[in-house]
Amino acid sequence: MAHASTIRPMRSARAPALSGTVTVPGDKSISHRAFLFGGLAAGTTRITGLLEGEDVIATGRAMTAMGARIRRDGASWVVDGVGNGCLLEPTEPLDFGNAGTGARLTMGLVGPYDFGATFVGDTSLSKRPMGRVLDPLRQMGVQVVARSGDRLPLSIHGPRVAAPIEYRVPMASAQVKSAVLLAGLNAPGVTTVIEPVMTRDHTEKMLAGFGATLEVETDAAGVRHIRLEGQGRLTAVEHLVVPGDPSSAAFPLVAALIVPGSDIVIRNVLMNPTRTGLIQTLLEMGASIETLAERDAGGESVADLRVRHSALRGVTVPPERAPFMIDEYPVLAVAASFAEGETLMQGLDELRVKESDRLAAVAAGLAANGVAHEEGRDWLRVTGRPDGSGLGGGTVATHLDHRIAMSFLVLGAASERPVAVDDAAMIATSFPEFVGLMETLGARLDPI
Repeated sequence: MAHASTIRPMRSARAPALSGTVTVPGDKSISHRAFLFGGLAAGTTRITGLLEGEDVIATGRAMTAMGARIRRDGASWVVDGVGNGCLLEPTEPLDFGNAGTGARLTMGLVGPYDFGATFVGDTSLSKRPMGRVLDPLRQMGVQVVARSGDRLPLSIHGPRVAAPIEYRVPMASAQVKSAVLLAGLNAPGVTTVIEPVMTRDHTEKMLAGFGATLEVETDAAGVRHIRLEGQGRLTAVEHLVVPGDPSSAAFPLVAALIVPGSDIVIRNVLMNPTRTGLIQTLLEMGASIETLAERDAGGESVADLRVRHSALRGVTVPPERAPFMIDEYPVLAVAASFAEGETLMQGLDELRVKESDRLAAVAAGLAANGVAHEEGRDWLRVTGRPDGSGLGGGTVATHLDHRIAMSFLVLGAASERPVAVDDAAMIATSFPEFVGLMETLGARLDPI
């Protein structure tokens, strides 16, 4: 689904104490994979808690175009899969809108098939590099035709028989790891991914849950070796539960920490250790985040979080934590804007290749709203003002990036002056309920 053509500027003003209990939408990463694996597995998978954002729906449409049957049934989604190795050649280009995860993972899934597929996206997605996924696919025999480097629009065509590979991931990227593993599903023999730095492990867990033959070994140096046996049977999961997205929970969580007097509860948040880097960092900053009712949901750890306004202090966030919170740095920069002292975030090079150059976009947004900061090639230093005095009053260029829009709307909730974003329409790609949920807690968000 392409980015909405109607631009929606929005303003956020200083809020009273936030209060209430909310549930964030399903995890985006797991929702993409639920449609991909459900559409590929033999049988019927019923999914509850799916994130119904534009990005995930685009992945569902792509799987439908290749033979899966996907329908809404009340609060659930029902997916009738085609069986591993049985995807059909799409007759039209696969349009992923703004969904980088959906596009990259689907390229891996269809790459080894002996047919052609064309991938297109919106303006933002068409600027994002795809070479990191296409390089290992080329090693497996996949042909790539692109107009502009390895960017969308592009077409791929798989070989008659794909070659299994051993691939060492050159950067900490769950998308690259997952794309190679998905490609290995339709290649004979064993495909191995070597991961020097562990990233979110939803793909490995879900592959095992759908019956793939998979083993993960971590050597003495902490390097993970993930081996997948190709061309095996994948079997539908009768009931797949998608837990709440920690990346979405980050916005009300940080808002409650920085708005004086706030006390909220966020229900059903995914607590997978590869996704809790932001919570770990905020706790180090002095945040009051209480974990309640920890439990298991669909093989993942979830919990409710009680969050109260806190006097934050600046910290140094080490580069090795980046893979566990890469999507949360924009909103962490907002939290740091209200912390005592300096917060230094390191190892942020991956932010340069997100929906926008997120590092540059965050720095520009901070500058527009009076937040003292320094930006480096792969680092950001923020000096906070705990009472929010002098902050706000600017308009942030979002560059079609949902996380930039939401992060700076959170900034406005505690700033002395309102904060505006030039467009909030793209928030629907990942968190359609954002405005309503924040207003339920007491935030003051208004269209301009």
